[in-house]
Amino acid sequence: MTAALESLLNPRSIAMIGASADAGRIGGMPLDLLTRFGYAGGIYPVNPKYQEVFGRRCWPDIESVPEPVDLAVLAIAAADVTPMLRRCHARGVRAAIVYAAGFAEAGGEGARLQDELEAFVAESGMAVAGPNCMGFANLNTQAYTAFASVFKTAPAQSGPGTVSLLTQSGNVCAAVYAIARRLGLPFSHFINTGNEACLDFSQYLEYLAADPQTEIVLGYIEQLRDGERFIRACRELERQGKLLIALKAGTTDKGAQAVQSHTSALAGDRRVYGAAFRQLNVIEATDFAQMAYLASLATLRHRSAGKRVAVLTMSGALGAILADKFIGAGLELPDLPPDLQAVLRGGIPDYGMVGNPVDVTGNVVNDPDFVRTVLQALATSPAIDAVVVYAPGYMLDRMAGALADVSRAHPRLFVAIDTGLAQSRAALREAGVAVFEDLGLAVSALAPYLLWCEARGARRIAPAPALAAATAPALPCNEADARAYVAAFGLPQAQARAARSADEAAADARAAGYPVALKILSPDIAHKTEAGGVALNLADDEAVRGAYRAVTQAAAGAQPDARIDGVMVQKMERGVAEIIVGATRDPVFGPVLTVGLGGVLTELYQDTSHRLLPVDEDIALQMLRELKAFALLDGYRGKPRADVAAACRSIVAVGNALLAAPADVAEIEVNPLLIKEAGQGVAVLDALILPATP
Repeated sequence: MTAALESLLNPRSIAMIGASADAGRIGGMPLDLLTRFGYAGGIYPVNPKYQEVFGRRCWPDIESVPEPVDLAVLAIAAADVTPMLRRCHARGVRAAIVYAAGFAEAGGEGARLQDELEAFVAESGMAVAGPNCMGFANLNTQAYTAFASVFKTAPAQSGPGTVSLLTQSGNVCAAVYAIARRLGLPFSHFINTGNEACLDFSQYLEYLAADPQTEIVLGYIEQLRDGERFIRACRELERQGKLLIALKAGTTDKGAQAVQSHTSALAGDRRVYGAAFRQLNVIEATDFAQMAYLASLATLRHRSAGKRVAVLTMSGALGAILADKFIGAGLELPDLPPDLQAVLRGGIPDYGMVGNPVDVTGNVVNDPDFVRTVLQALATSPAIDAVVVYAPGYMLDRMAGALADVSRAHPRLFVAIDTGLAQSRAALREAGVAVFEDLGLAVSALAPYLLWCEARGARRIAPAPALAAATAPALPCNEADARAYVAAFGLPQAQARAARSADEAAADARAAGYPVALKILSPDIAHKTEAGGVALNLADDEAVRGAYRAVTQAAAGAQPDARIDGVMVQKMERGVAEIIVGATRDPVFGPVLTVGLGGVLTELYQDTSHRLLPVDEDIALQMLRELKAFALLDGYRGKPRADVAAACRSIVAVGNALLAAPADVAEIEVNPLLIKEAGQGVAVLDALILPATP
């Protein structure tokens, strides 16, 4: 498939089947673009209606084309596509683009046509893009196969490009391209994937990860079809030092449909994608402009930058605003070291700040030598990673010479924010200075880019553990069986026993020691409390016997078809806090782990952290620290510190329990996991195993 993809994305010759002499029609626009921009490969229009189009001979059919064809572009009706692909394949064509709509998205006959198309591709090995695809462009070879007028209206590209666009929408592809070209971004590939009947987003991404001409990928994703391949491609991008900036659409939680467990509701589509992006060091963008400005920053190649920023302004107010925005976005503004502050104070009046942000005041532009001294000191200080200069209009112009010289001489990233109309913007960009005309855009681009730089090379996915396949209980199973399964992975259990009668429950309670809790034991009741199946703080035999009758009757009334296996009798335990730990199989990315504040508060506050599995104890600790409620585990207001180390071991164990489980186990949840005081461990208070939905 690699060779066929090369024919698709870097063709040496192109046949346009359904060619038109009208540059405004989809069969004519690519021919117009190929001719206009000087594509050097073979161009073969195919249509029996014409003798000539765009000054080129037009062939009556693909069989008549006299030379080998790498890529066939099909501007024909949906019903004619697969028969034509068969003819192209017989002619030796290795790749094709299908413009036509009316396939699976149309249902009925369209679905049948797509099935036919997919069967042909599986049989032939041909690389077929689409259907319902706008086409592509290789800007480095001028191979335009897209019917996109944006190539005529956007600023023309003169040199080779390193930015590739990969989207699941032709219109998004054109929109982002237009914005990015206005910023001067140099493009390599323009790819939209269409229906992805035969080639999906992750396969194209895999190609771009290996493509020597691509350094930055701008991706628009609606739904990934191959999460494992996406993960592999992202890891290869990072290994190569390349950047993926992704905009994910359709972020409504699918978890809202989950009715059996908390974990599925808490994970959801949006959160799992976000977790995957963070672990794979993909920058997640929120709009087209941010994507373009992020790529513009990344083309400067300051990949050694980090999150420590120095802000240099002509205004104390602007310094305060930028400090708030940068810190709020996750960056740091460290106090500058005393020796650097001494250099700054040499030319900054007493009323100007030198700590960070630095307020050089408006007078500084009258002393070019001191401006150069300040910039030089900031460029060489080991205390910071990037320098942001706010200087509007003529003030930036007065500083521009020194700023450009220092930027050229040092690898440090310099960013200028000009809310005026400085004449020096182009010269500064040429010198490697990123220039923004809006504070919000500057922050929205710079913060994620610097955090991406900071995270490069960090280990965010644990190595796969050596786990033997485990035998899970027959599903559906009750809590006692679920507890037994997770206990095998080292999860400490609260003292609990199963009882099948009121007298047995009372005896178990005496053995455990009062007070106790009773919980309904049933493989069919996931939410015990909602079914009236829980009684807490029972202090004697009489209370236990009464509770047994109450919870069994309530559960039977709430779910008449549920199998009742008795109750769990559990000693009431105290701890510092409760958390939920759940592992589920995401349909895109596979096994995923969720950690959150325990009980109903998790769903109320949505205070959760997510990771692709596997995780280790270091990653488990990162997850806990991401929770807003982590302070409750860390001695909040004099409370005892929790046994965080034991909690981390248990988090890893829940993930391993799912990784080792057979495929019919869809989800494992411990909710709550009681975390006791430091040194006293944890205890599983409840466990749930859910089967895969047929």
